Amino acid sequence: MLQQLRVTNFALISDVSIEFGEGFNVLTGETGAGKSLIVEAVNLLRGGRANGDMPRTGCAEAVVEAVIAVPDDLANAAAEILQRSGLPLDLEGGAATQGGGNGRCGELLIRRVVARGGRSRTYINGALATAAVLGELGGMLIDLSGQHEHQGLIVPDKHRAILDGYAGLTPQVERLHGAYQSLADARHELALLQTQQADRIARAEYLEFMCGEVAAAAPQPGELEQLEAERVRLTAVEHLQRGVGAALAAISDGEANAADGLGAAIRELERAARFDDELAELIGLVREAKVLTDEAAAALARYDGRLEANPDRLAEVMARMELLRKLCRKHGGDLAEVMAAHERMTAELAELAGRDGRIAELEARCGALEPQVLAMAREVSSARIAAATKLSRAVHKALAELGMGAAQLLVQRSECALGATGIDRIELMLAANKGLEAKPLSKVASGGELSRIMLALKMCLRRADRVATYVFDEVDTGVGGSTAVAIGRQIRQVSQARQVLCVTHLAQLAAFADHHYLVEKHHGSGKTETTVRRLSAAARRDELARMLGGSATAKAKAHAQELLADAQAA
Repeated sequence: MLQQLRVTNFALISDVSIEFGEGFNVLTGETGAGKSLIVEAVNLLRGGRANGDMPRTGCAEAVVEAVIAVPDDLANAAAEILQRSGLPLDLEGGAATQGGGNGRCGELLIRRVVARGGRSRTYINGALATAAVLGELGGMLIDLSGQHEHQGLIVPDKHRAILDGYAGLTPQVERLHGAYQSLADARHELALLQTQQADRIARAEYLEFMCGEVAAAAPQPGELEQLEAERVRLTAVEHLQRGVGAALAAISDGEANAADGLGAAIRELERAARFDDELAELIGLVREAKVLTDEAAAALARYDGRLEANPDRLAEVMARMELLRKLCRKHGGDLAEVMAAHERMTAELAELAGRDGRIAELEARCGALEPQVLAMAREVSSARIAAATKLSRAVHKALAELGMGAAQLLVQRSECALGATGIDRIELMLAANKGLEAKPLSKVASGGELSRIMLALKMCLRRADRVATYVFDEVDTGVGGSTAVAIGRQIRQVSQARQVLCVTHLAQLAAFADHHYLVEKHHGSGKTETTVRRLSAAARRDELARMLGGSATAKAKAHAQELLADAQAA
């Protein structure tokens, strides 16, 4: 329930505060007084679009604030939205308590700030919120039926939701929507994979070739460096043989070689050592040199034995190096990068192979989901067919009270392809008079008739609608007299289940309200100002008298008092 509304620096409004009551609240006033501004401000609270011209002349921003008491049957749903969005759950003693725990939402403070130029900020329970969250929350709490909103009735896409709301099918349809979305997601992914299958096969063939090429070469870390060393050795074999031969001659094979010299030195030192023990240590050093020289000579001999010109091996080495370098060029790096690329391609091949399995999995999933979703859609369809007749009867009864007793609103159902809302195409059809063929609302209903049809639907939906407050903005367009009385009676019945805010020019309708507010426009000091005040019993009688005759004459006041008495007795 909308308890308090404050509007600041909003068009003609400087600062207006309104405390609304339970039941039926009516706002009246002269044409142009600013009644639509109040409705527009309320629409901002439910996520309506902000306009850059909203701030009052000379002001940087307009502000709309409201305290809303959340009905018990909406408390859990409101709390779920707040918790999901990380917003404070409630107001306690003026301080917000953080959402996230278990709880119910009892009261909300919504604040909308609109800057000149159109940018707006939204606060819920003191915390900054997104427009999407406000739209979800506000749309659940406030339903606005404006003087142009009834035109939505001529859009067939909205008719199914009306029938579902009446039949209490909204939860079932939401479950159907979720199941269908799962099916649609699986179908989309399957179609995507199937469309890409030709490209995937070509890619797999390419990867298999590239991987096979690397696997056949079987490169090893550091292999190119090793092959380069061998290539150098094979191309320089003659130089190596000359060098090694010269070294061997100097060490052991020549006429005056190092090995023989060291052997002679050892013998001479051994003879001299008989005369000086100190030479024993030196003999050991020379012997060690002799052993190392012999080992070096043996190693050089072995190396020299392996040295030979081998053109075949050189060709093999050159061919191997060219193969490895080709792989390096192809994969943009050294052998380490070649082997890393091989790992990546192998992994991609495995992933591509896995997509075939995913296709089979998705085909099975679609095959299982399709009959399930279709069964849910048929169950919902049966419920819609049953509810359609009941809704037609209920609306006919309400229309009779609104002066359209000859009219018949029919719910036409035709089958369509399975979709998120089922297999039904629903359209409301109107036979304005007996004996006439029912036709779409857009072709046969006038503005006044649409207003009354919308009100009749609200009457039928008032128990099913999950909404805290109804706002009716001049839904009495095109009617008067006894029909206006009937509309007032109907709106009062709606207000017994939900709070109602109604803007009207008809005294017959306003007389049924529980709370009456007068919207006035004042001129002074070069400025125009809109104000709103709650009327006392006497002031209310005078306002109804004005609405009846243009001025509060004694006769008009008596008529107004009669209207109030009749409305109270009705």
